Amino acid sequence: MAVRGTPCIVWLMSGKKIAALRAKHKEAELGGGAERLKRQASVGKKTARERIALLLDDNSFVEIDKFVTHQQDSPELRDKKFLGDGVVCGHGLIDGRKVIVFAQDFTVFGGSLAAAHAKKIGKVMDLAESIGCPIIGLNDSGGARIQEGVESLAGYADIFYRNVRCSGVVPQISAILGPCAGGAVYSPAITDFVFMVDKTSHMFITGPDVIKAVTKEEVDKETLGGGHSHNSKSGVAHFLAADEEACLAQIRTLLEFLPSSNLDRPIRTECKDADRSEPSLSSLIPDKADQPYDMSTLINLVVDTDSFFEVQALYAKNIIVGFAKLGGISVGIVANQPLHLAGCLDIDASVKAARFVRFCDAFNIPLVTLVDVPGFLPGTKQEFGGIIRHGAKLLYAFAEATVPKVTLITRKAYGGAYDVMSSKHIGADINLAYPTAEVAVMGPEGAVRIISRKEIEAAKDPKKKQSELVEAYREQFANPWAAASLGYIDAVIEPSETRVNLIRSLELLENKSASRPKRKHGNIPL
Repeated sequence: MAVRGTPCIVWLMSGKKIAALRAKHKEAELGGGAERLKRQASVGKKTARERIALLLDDNSFVEIDKFVTHQQDSPELRDKKFLGDGVVCGHGLIDGRKVIVFAQDFTVFGGSLAAAHAKKIGKVMDLAESIGCPIIGLNDSGGARIQEGVESLAGYADIFYRNVRCSGVVPQISAILGPCAGGAVYSPAITDFVFMVDKTSHMFITGPDVIKAVTKEEVDKETLGGGHSHNSKSGVAHFLAADEEACLAQIRTLLEFLPSSNLDRPIRTECKDADRSEPSLSSLIPDKADQPYDMSTLINLVVDTDSFFEVQALYAKNIIVGFAKLGGISVGIVANQPLHLAGCLDIDASVKAARFVRFCDAFNIPLVTLVDVPGFLPGTKQEFGGIIRHGAKLLYAFAEATVPKVTLITRKAYGGAYDVMSSKHIGADINLAYPTAEVAVMGPEGAVRIISRKEIEAAKDPKKKQSELVEAYREQFANPWAAASLGYIDAVIEPSETRVNLIRSLELLENKSASRPKRKHGNIPL
C-alpha cells in the first residue's frame, strides 16, 4: 500500500509547489502593490507590464529574472523587498522578430536603479549583444536608489558600458515614459533613438529646484526637460508622441526599417510599382533659385507609398532625415529643406544629419541624399559656435560611410556645402542631377559681385551690367553640365523619372563591398 500511495503524495506536494509558484507570479506582477498601480494610472501612465504588452506581439513576452530582489540589509531596505526590484526584463517579438526589452516599474521604489535592478538590465543587454537583436528600454525612474549609495552609481556605469559596447552592433532604442534625471539620462543619450511622450516625459541633468538654487533661473520641468523641448530645442530626442500608446506604436514602426544587428542586410519587402513615374515632379522645382519649395513633397512622391518615417522632425528643420522604402529596400534619406533657412547647413543640421548617416552606415542601410543647399549659414553665432567643427562632422560621416550612397542634386549645390552633401568627391557611388541643378562655387549674384565688381562700377548702367553678367555666369556655371562633363555627376535625369533612377541605382549597388585602411577607429571632430 505504501508503494502504491507514494505517487499520490508526490502529486499533492507538486500541487502545493505549483500553487506557490503561481502566487509568486501574482506577487511579482503586482509590482509595488495595488494602490501604487492605481496611482500610476491616475496620472495617465501605463504600468511596466502594460507597456510591454502594447509594444510586443500578443503573448510573445518571456520574462527573465522575475523573482530577483535586492540583497541589502540596511534598516531602510531590509524589510522592503519587491519581486523584480523595480524593472521587468525579458524578450519577445515585434512583427515576428526577436527583441530584448526592459521596462522600469515606477511603482517599486519609484523605479529607482540599484545593484539588482542594474544587474537585470545588464544581463538582457548582454543577451541582445550575443544573439544580435534590438534592445528597447522603457524608462520611468526617479533616479539612483539613494539608500544603496555607490552601488547605484556602479549600476549606472555598468549599463553605460554596455550601451557603448552594443553601439553599432545592435539597434538601441529608449522610450522616456516618465522621469529620467541625473546620471540616468546618459544611457538613453548613448542609444540610437530616443522617444518621448508629450507632457509626461521629462529628462534633465539637474531639476528646476537645483537650477534655481545655483543659477537663480526659474523654469518648470516641462520647459526644462519635456518632450517638446528635447525634440525641438536640444535635439536629445528623436520622436514625440501624444500618449504612450502612440509612442510604443512609433517604436514598432521604426523597427520595420532596421535590421536586427550589424551583421544583417537591409530590410527588404515586396514592391509592385518600382517603375512608377511621377509627372508632377517636373513642376515642383521653381525656376527662380531663391523661391522655396517643400522637399518633403519630393520625398513622399518618390519613395514607396506612405513609407517615409521622419526622424527628428521638430529639430533643425533645414535638413530632413528619416527612413523609407524604395522599391521595397529600406533606405536612409538625408535632404536639405528649402522651406527653412533656404536649406542652409548650420550647426544643428550638420550634427543631426551626421549622427543619422553614421547610424545608417553602422547597420548597412543605404543612403539617399537629396541636395538643394546654398551653403553654410553665415554669421558670428555660427562661427563662434563652431560651425567649422560641426560641419566637418557631416563631411566625415559621409566620407566614412561604406554603404551604397546615391545623391541627387535638385537645384542649388554651392561651395563647400556641395562637397559635404555626399558629393562624388567624398565617396558617393551614384550622383544624379535634375536639369535645374546649379553646381558652382557660389550663387551667380554673389559670384558676379566679387569677380566683376570693377566692371559693374565702371558701367553706364551698373544694374543692367550686373544683370547681364549674372545671366552669363548662370549660363556658364550655374547648371549641371560642367560637373557632368567632368564625371562628377553620372547622369542628368528628368524629374518624373526620379523614382526609377534611384531604385535602379540601389539595385546596382546591392552587393557593394568597400574596404578601409586597418585602424582602431577614426577621430571624428566631436
